[in-house]
Amino acid sequence: MKILISADMEGATGVTWPADVLPGTPQWERCRGMFTSDVDAAVLGFFDGGADDVLINEAHWTMRNLLLEQLDERAQMLTGRHKALSMVEGVQHGDVDGIAFVGYHAGAGMEGVLAHTYLANQITGVWLNDVRASEGLLNAHVVAEYGVPVVLVTGDDVACEDALGYAPEALKVAVKDHVSRYAAVCRTPARTAADIRAAAKEAARLAVRQEPVNGGPFTVAVEFDAEHLAMAATVVPGVERIGERKVAYTSERMYEGIRTFKAVTTIVSAAVEEQYG
Repeated sequence: MKILISADMEGATGVTWPADVLPGTPQWERCRGMFTSDVDAAVLGFFDGGADDVLINEAHWTMRNLLLEQLDERAQMLTGRHKALSMVEGVQHGDVDGIAFVGYHAGAGMEGVLAHTYLANQITGVWLNDVRASEGLLNAHVVAEYGVPVVLVTGDDVACEDALGYAPEALKVAVKDHVSRYAAVCRTPARTAADIRAAAKEAARLAVRQEPVNGGPFTVAVEFDAEHLAMAATVVPGVERIGERKVAYTSERMYEGIRTFKAVTTIVSAAVEEQYG
């Protein structure tokens, strides 16, 4: 049994504000340990549940945040940019039986600790076939095309509630309870590690490869906080403006859909000015 862990940081234990997840800050250095603890707990739990192989794909920011030296020696970690499938890189090779979304969070425009979708601020909403979408929902459709079930989701309580919509059978572990975008009631690392390990052990039984599912076509709409960002996004082929600050595109498969989304966010990031956005 092979498990892929997609590891994001905003939904990690103890994380509540931007400095906690911005590489290079003292708070990020502190929170890296708690992020690593969450991921390692999942690793241990999956091995407890019978996994033979666990691959961790770093999915946050520079994708160089986890402390490799603090992970169980049986795990392997895919770290750094750039990757064909970004947050779920590794799922496409036909050998993954289940995937865990560790440290996930709610999407742009939703309630939730550090809620966003790919970009921290510039995106105010994403919709997949008219349903407001988080990174979890987008990635769940990607992995479904490879027959890989989402078996575990960890994050704040809002992220766990969001996961009920895209992975109802997956085990969920809330490591903190949302109070506002920058505040949460947090459990201690010792407690969350125990909870995640226990859930991962149970989730291992759900790691059974399925028939690939193509739910397309997929229409993705993205709303920005400024008009010029919508204009910039249309440089990506197939992306059209549907409003003053909103664009949309349609893909037959989510493989192309997520890659187009990544292209849009990359272009938009380059169009942001330091003071005026």
